[in-house]
Amino acid sequence: MSRFVDTLVGTAAGRGQQRGMVTGEPKEPVRRTWAQVHEQARVLAGGLVSGGLEPGSAVAVLAAAPALIAPTVQAVWLTGGSVTMLHQPTPRTDLAEWAEDTVKVLGMIGAELVLLGEPFDQLAPVLEGKGIRHRLITELAEAEPLGQIVATSEDETALLQLTSGSTAEPKAVRITYGNLYTNVKAMVERAEFDFDRDVMVSWLPTFHDMGMVGFLTVPMTFGVELVKITPVEFLSGPLIWPELITKYGGTTTAAPNFAYAIVGRRLARVEEDDAYDLSTLRIALNGAEPIDETAVQAFVDAGQRFKMPAECVFPAYGMAEATLAVSFAPLFTGLTLDVVEADALEADNRAVPVPEGDPRRGTEDVRSFAVLGRPLDGLVADVVDEKGTVLGEREVGEIRLRGEAVTPGYLTVDGPLATKDAEGWMRTGDLGYLVDGGQIVICGRRKDVIIMAGRNLYPTDIERAATSVDGVRAGNAVAVRLDAGSRRERFAVVVESKLAGEAEAERRLAKEVAARVRAAVDMRPYSVVVLPAGGLPKTPSGKVRRAATAAQYAERIANNAGS
Repeated sequence: MSRFVDTLVGTAAGRGQQRGMVTGEPKEPVRRTWAQVHEQARVLAGGLVSGGLEPGSAVAVLAAAPALIAPTVQAVWLTGGSVTMLHQPTPRTDLAEWAEDTVKVLGMIGAELVLLGEPFDQLAPVLEGKGIRHRLITELAEAEPLGQIVATSEDETALLQLTSGSTAEPKAVRITYGNLYTNVKAMVERAEFDFDRDVMVSWLPTFHDMGMVGFLTVPMTFGVELVKITPVEFLSGPLIWPELITKYGGTTTAAPNFAYAIVGRRLARVEEDDAYDLSTLRIALNGAEPIDETAVQAFVDAGQRFKMPAECVFPAYGMAEATLAVSFAPLFTGLTLDVVEADALEADNRAVPVPEGDPRRGTEDVRSFAVLGRPLDGLVADVVDEKGTVLGEREVGEIRLRGEAVTPGYLTVDGPLATKDAEGWMRTGDLGYLVDGGQIVICGRRKDVIIMAGRNLYPTDIERAATSVDGVRAGNAVAVRLDAGSRRERFAVVVESKLAGEAEAERRLAKEVAARVRAAVDMRPYSVVVLPAGGLPKTPSGKVRRAATAAQYAERIANNAGS
């Protein structure tokens, strides 16, 4: 049996008798111990095996409720299979297109079975129309429990994590049982989890790696108390997040920038000083995208009134290709920024530090990036240039990874695709550098960097400047690269604002955004597009999709600029 499944089963028989998972908040909260989740998983696994599921099979899952998802994915692992969480359709999704994309995904991963749970059991006719075999999770619950757990080796596939790119061109990261065990174990060790005292609170979706691996697999594997709601419940009322931390004494949570920005603003408007108690928080992990110091500071400032310790902010670097976590910042230090000279960074790819007290700090002459800590156990990182030459400390290049948590490859519609070179290194596509003997600093994605006048402009600098303008929605600005790779390379900025549609106010806002961006990076955007709230393409968890925005608006921007 793999170390992962062995630990999962051992937890159910031990600590899982007391620790468990709360679901159904805020309307109908229900708590089940991890031992009860495991019992339910054995029943579902029995239904899968009696239905003919063979060891090593790929199984797709389409469900929203964490109470269903937890035992279902565990059931697949107990039968020796691999899990793929399908992208979920929304009320605005064209179901015909979704079905076509889903057929393509299922063919790519080799899945012949989809497990459906509420509210997606109503999609059964759509799947039937495409000849896709499916079973309702509720029907599996009527089976006899699985007798013998299927043994799995470390190199067999446990999870096929779909990337967040276009569903029309799907790609899945292949995560083995060995990858999974190595990374979840390294995370709980680096975060110094106390399995008997920590309480994890999460609204992150299970079809994204942070929600699936970090905030379902980790607590289920080691028996950590978990409070789990869906992204819809968070987005419908973001203050449910601090409410649940208060109610359950949450110690550990996580989200991308936009969520901290939103909740920071909402908390600042709360009148009662005793409305929340965030004093129990020791880890508020910030990851999934480059960390926005302004959003973090707004969250910290607003949280102070509710006894939230500033040092709970926990910067991290992660990617599905490394199972989930690559590096964690040191505990209890909060957000540490590396402030560097803008000219040296953009022109020479060098991160020259600007010391405390230097008058350039706080001006457009510097750039600042979060220090993301050293790689977790099981991972090694270095930095290379375009030719693959290893660079020294504070030299900017592409981050490479090697180790037990790194995926052996992708599945694509054109077949398997390896991720590693002959020496086991994987290029991440992230640009950054190392400081203080190996701590990682990320500047941005290689494919997103805008090159103008011999300088490398990072989209995050442009987007932070844009969102600092009053009227731009927090976390809702995207720098769009135009004419990439040509001598005419330029950029535009797309923002969301409640002022969209009011012609004069929109023009003033666009002008102010352009001026603020120029002051920040010494380059003026070719165009500024103002969209209404909800106008930017986003993931179901609410994170802006930069590539989709670029694809959607590049042509429009080029055609309409200056009109």
